[in-house]
Amino acid sequence: MHDIRLIRENPEGFDAGLARRGVAPVAADILALDEQRRSVATRMQEGQNRRNEASKAIGKAMGQGDTATADALKAEVAQLKDVLPALEAEEKDLTAQLQSVLASLPNIPVAEVPEGADETENLEVAKWGTPGTFAFEPREHADLGPALGLDFETGAKLSGARFTFLKGQMARLHRALAQFMLDTQTTTNGYMECNVPLLVKDEAVFGTGQLPKFAEDLFKTTDGRWLIPTAEVSLTNAVQDEIVDVETLPLRMTALTPCFRSEAGSAGRDTRGFIRQHQFEKVELVTVCQPDQSQAEHEKMVAAAEGILQALELPYRKVLLCSGDMGFTANKTFDLEVWLPGQGAYREISSVSNCGDFQARRMNARFKPEGSKKTEFLHTLNGSGLAVGRTLVAVLENYQQEDGSVLVPEALKPWMGGIEKLEPCF
Repeated sequence: MHDIRLIRENPEGFDAGLARRGVAPVAADILALDEQRRSVATRMQEGQNRRNEASKAIGKAMGQGDTATADALKAEVAQLKDVLPALEAEEKDLTAQLQSVLASLPNIPVAEVPEGADETENLEVAKWGTPGTFAFEPREHADLGPALGLDFETGAKLSGARFTFLKGQMARLHRALAQFMLDTQTTTNGYMECNVPLLVKDEAVFGTGQLPKFAEDLFKTTDGRWLIPTAEVSLTNAVQDEIVDVETLPLRMTALTPCFRSEAGSAGRDTRGFIRQHQFEKVELVTVCQPDQSQAEHEKMVAAAEGILQALELPYRKVLLCSGDMGFTANKTFDLEVWLPGQGAYREISSVSNCGDFQARRMNARFKPEGSKKTEFLHTLNGSGLAVGRTLVAVLENYQQEDGSVLVPEALKPWMGGIEKLEPCF
């Protein structure tokens, strides 16, 4: 959500920032609507003040025996009682219109975000690891996985496309990855483990920016709740409508949850395999902090996600997203893209974003700086640490053997109960 005061102070700068996201100028329309709302609010306040003054004057006039003045004041009060409800309704409607416009606009990129229209203009800032060489033609996970327990057919039979049934050692590997990630983020990186609701109210998905613009990408239950697309929704909204004690900041949280996405905006993409599912698991990282902490927290969160890939010895690259490829709520995003030898390409496995105060304004999440009587909006950050299914894909493709087996990464062995290799058995 944007601050209307900043738009009033610098409408040209606001339009210039949105232009980097491909949004046409809107400041003039916003300010016209704001001026109309403020004018109505002023008239309403003046009318309320006059009604109160006239009501007091009636008693005084009657006490003095001035019935003519009292009758005139009564008529004026009666007229105001008729007018004020209409003004109140108009002011409420204009406020709702203004909030709706502001809620529909994406966050503005910070200065260091590169210009660009789409992912082809993202900036690679680092690489880690060297893609391995194979004495055979490496296979994609969708070809390798079924013999190891990655059962696409049963998943489709039960639930339709983009659902998968994991069996045997494949299910064990998936669980091991999730537990390894969660344990690392809590014990090594200092994120507090949380167990969160998977069903949330409208206010929660509005707060983190999925509503109203991206409703079609979500699943909604018959009782009006939403299945979370990521634990970001539950974790970030923990501070909804709160004034957070400054001594508790930064607040770093993590959760392992199922995630549910309709993928309405990705028709035809990654329909084969385990890359893009309607239901998947992810270890989410969320930080809530003071504004002057958010840049350092962003770097910390990216490093926490990178650490998982490095521990698993999976080659990856770090990419700074351009202005046209960032998510709706982000002002700066780093993606981590893991190497998949079966595809011969780097693919996204984590996206780590600084949202500034954009989500906090939507959630009304604040703090009171030390020595200040006024509250300020918090900053929020979120990222994957990591997406479990995509990490499973990366392990399968990078650790595959010519006979169709897959070695277990050294870092995962303590979570695998003595299993060192997945072997074809289905």
